[in-house]
Amino acid sequence: MFFLKAFYDMMLKNLTEEVKKVARPVKVRKVEVLPEALYFKPVGKKKCEMQEIELKVEELEAMRLKDLEALSQEACAKQMEVSRQTFQNILESARQKITRALVNGQAIHIGGGDFVSKHCKYQCHTCGNVYGIEYQVDREKCPSCGSEKVACAGKKACNCQKNCMS
Repeated sequence: MFFLKAFYDMMLKNLTEEVKKVARPVKVRKVEVLPEALYFKPVGKKKCEMQEIELKVEELEAMRLKDLEALSQEACAKQMEVSRQTFQNILESARQKITRALVNGQAIHIGGGDFVSKHCKYQCHTCGNVYGIEYQVDREKCPSCGSEKVACAGKKACNCQKNCMS
């Protein structure tokens, strides 16, 4: 019995490692407009007494494109550089979160996610390459030389608010 469990555990570990090798890299979503306010709460409730829902920046962008700009789903997906199905999933998640917060009297905190604004560029300290972020891994390694010495180039238009060189 012990041998079977050890064999099973070894096979599961190998399978998990293989899945990690073939998994597609996370593609960041393009966000054009960043929110001016990052926190909303019901009037008359203390922040410490209510639950908070986190709305990702790309979820807000999806709602902005579809609901305010009134773009087609295809146009929205193209602008965010994701598939139509991914756009639909992002939009559905955003709408569920907003509805839950409004119905249950919860606060909404906007932040986080896998996004990059059109203004944010990264620079490699090793080779000097300045590049836009296409995949999550580009925030950690230079796509040209593979160096891990990368940071936000930090131009005045940058909105990433972390790792800036300026």
